[in-house]
Amino acid sequence: MAIDAATVRKVARLARIAEPEDRLEPLAKELSGILNWIEQLNEVDTNGVEPMTTSVATTLPMRDDVVTDGGDPAKVLANAPKSAKDFFVVPKVVE
Repeated sequence: MAIDAATVRKVARLARIAEPEDRLEPLAKELSGILNWIEQLNEVDTNGVEPMTTSVATTLPMRDDVVTDGGDPAKVLANAPKSAKDFFVVPKVVE
């Protein structure tokens, strides 16, 4: 897939990125190269390959799921700048 300077100009305008006119053509070549590389990756046969979340095979340590009373509210709120009725008070951010 080839990208031209007009496409780069349009995408830069939509992304609100100011690109000088003399940089549009080199950027178009770079982006075309990236897209060509991605097209090459699409040709790789990945059938039978399990998805990975990490390159290191490890298991996370598990702990028992125990229901607690949540601790002592007085201790939890001891360092809170402001609290009311055993809750943190935070400034309103949505009007």
